Amino acid sequence: MTTTEQRIAFLKKIHLFRSLSDNDLNALAEMMTDRQVTNGEVILNQGAPGEAIFLIYSGTFRVYQTGRRGQEKNLAHLTTQDFFGEEEFFSRQPCVASVAALTNGHLLVLEYGKLKDFLKRSPGLKTNFHVVISSHRLWRKVHFKWVRPDEVVYFLARKHPVVLWRSLVLPILSFVAPALLFGWGLLTAAIWPFAVAIVLILGIIGWIIWEVVDWENDYYMVTNQRVVWVEKVVGLFDSRHEAPLHTILSVETAIDPIGGAFDYGTVIVRTFVGKIPFEYISHPTLAARAVEEYWGRAKDRILSEEKDALKNAIRKRLGLPMPQPPPPVVPPAPPPAKKPSALRLAVAQLFSVRLEEGDKIIYRKHPFVLLRKVWVPTLMASLLLGGWVVRVFSLLIYPSPETPLIAIQEGRLVIDTLVLSLPILCLPFLMWWGYQYWDWKDDVFMVTSDQIIDVDKKPFVTEQRRSAPLENILSTEFQRVGLAGNLLNFGTVYISVGGSTMEFQDVVDPATVQSDIDRRRMARAAAKTATQVAQERERIAEWFAIYHLSADQFREEQKKRDQPTSGSS
Repeated sequence: MTTTEQRIAFLKKIHLFRSLSDNDLNALAEMMTDRQVTNGEVILNQGAPGEAIFLIYSGTFRVYQTGRRGQEKNLAHLTTQDFFGEEEFFSRQPCVASVAALTNGHLLVLEYGKLKDFLKRSPGLKTNFHVVISSHRLWRKVHFKWVRPDEVVYFLARKHPVVLWRSLVLPILSFVAPALLFGWGLLTAAIWPFAVAIVLILGIIGWIIWEVVDWENDYYMVTNQRVVWVEKVVGLFDSRHEAPLHTILSVETAIDPIGGAFDYGTVIVRTFVGKIPFEYISHPTLAARAVEEYWGRAKDRILSEEKDALKNAIRKRLGLPMPQPPPPVVPPAPPPAKKPSALRLAVAQLFSVRLEEGDKIIYRKHPFVLLRKVWVPTLMASLLLGGWVVRVFSLLIYPSPETPLIAIQEGRLVIDTLVLSLPILCLPFLMWWGYQYWDWKDDVFMVTSDQIIDVDKKPFVTEQRRSAPLENILSTEFQRVGLAGNLLNFGTVYISVGGSTMEFQDVVDPATVQSDIDRRRMARAAAKTATQVAQERERIAEWFAIYHLSADQFREEQKKRDQPTSGSS
C-alpha cells in the first residue's frame, strides 16, 4: 500500500499533473486505490467497457490488439510512470486494446466516477488528457515502420491547423483570377478565357492539395528513446531529424501573441548536435513538459544501468554468480510487408533528393540544378512535340487530299513530312535531356555510420570519389547563396577534414544535411566514448576486487603491527 505522500511524489513526476496545485494533487492522490497484479494478468480487455484509469507505480505491461483471425498486434510496452485507460473515459467507447502485465506490478487506480468529479474542480486536466489521446490516435493512424518494437510513442503531433489555413490564404485568393477570366469570357463571348480559367482552377486545386498534403506529412514525436522531427515533401524530400533523449541539453518554448491566443507555439529541444524545433504545435507548454519528463527518465535509466554494470563487473572480478537478467520481451512477428514493384521503386526514386538505404543517407543536388541543366533541351523538345501534336490534330480535324496524314499513293505508304520529321528532330534533345539527368542523378553525397563520401560521376566518362572518416571532421557549416538558394532552400555544406574541405554542393535543406553529418559524427564519438567508459569500468572493478580480496590480509597485518611486542612492559 502506498501513502498519500508517496502518491503525490509519484504524480509530480508525470507531466500531465504538473500544472495541478498542491491541494489538487492531495485530493487526486486520496481518490486513488492500490492494486497488485501478477505476471500475465489481463487488466483491460479489448472491446470491454473501461472502468478506471491505471497509473503504473511499478512493473511492465503490454498493450496489444487482437485481429479478427486471432492474431495479436503489439502497440506498446508500458513501464513505471506510464498510464492507460484514459481514452475510454473520454470517448465513452469500449477498450480499443487489451493490456496485460509482463511482470508482477503495482498500479494506482482512479475510477471514472471519481475522475469525473475531479475534472469539475480542475478542468485544465482534461486538455492534458486530450493531448495524450490525440497522440495515441494519430500514432495508430500513421504507425511509422522505422519505429523499433521496443519503442513507446508518448507524444505525436502535427503543426497547428492555423498554419495550414495560413498557407491556404494565397491559393484561395488566387481564385479571383479565373473568376475575372470567366467574366471576361461572358462579356466578349470569347472561348479562350474560359479555357485559361479552367486551367488556372485545376492548377489552384492542385496547389491546395499540395499544401494540405505537405502539412499532413510533418510530424513531431517523443518516444521513450528519442525525439524526432519527420519532414516530407512528396516525391522530393523525406528526412528524419532525431536525437536520443540522453543527448538533450535543454527544452525551451517560444510562443508569440497570436500563438498564445490560439494555444500554439514552438518547442525547441537543444541537443549536443544542434536543435530539433517542434514548430507551431498545439499546447506547446504541455509538449515541453512531456519532453522534460522522458528526458529525465532517460537520465535515470542510464544512471541505473551504469550502476548495475559496475556491480556486475565487480561480481565478475570476484567470481560471484551473476544475476539473471529478465527474459527479453519478444513481440509477435509482424506480417510480411508487401514488396513494392520495381517500377514503383524506380518512379519513387526518379527525382528524390534524399534516400536512406540501411545506415546510409544519400543526397542529390536540388532539382533546380537539374532544371538549369535541362531547360534548353526541355524547351526544344516541348516545342517540337507540341508542333507534332498540333500538326496531327489539324490533319485529323481538317483533312485535305493535298496534305493527308497517312495515305497510300501509287502503292506506297505516305506520311506527312512534318509528322514524320518532328519526332526524329526531337530525339537529339531527348538524348541531351537524358544525359543531363543521369549526370545530375549520379552526382551524389553520402553519409554512413563511419564516413562521408562525395561521388562525382560523368556518364560514360569518369568517376571521382572522395571520402573521409567521421572522426576526422573538425567542423561543418552551410551557406545558402542567392535568391534562388534562399527561396528554394538549397545550398552547400562545407566539411573541414584535416587540412582540406569537402563540399556537399547544392543540396536541399543544407541545415538538415549538416545536422545529419554532425549527428552521425556524434554517434561515432559516443560509441568510442562508451568503449572507453567500459574499459574504465573494468579497471575500477578490478581495483575494488583487489581491495576486497586483500582486505582481510590488510586487517591481519594491521593487527600484528598494533599488537605489543613480547617483553615490553
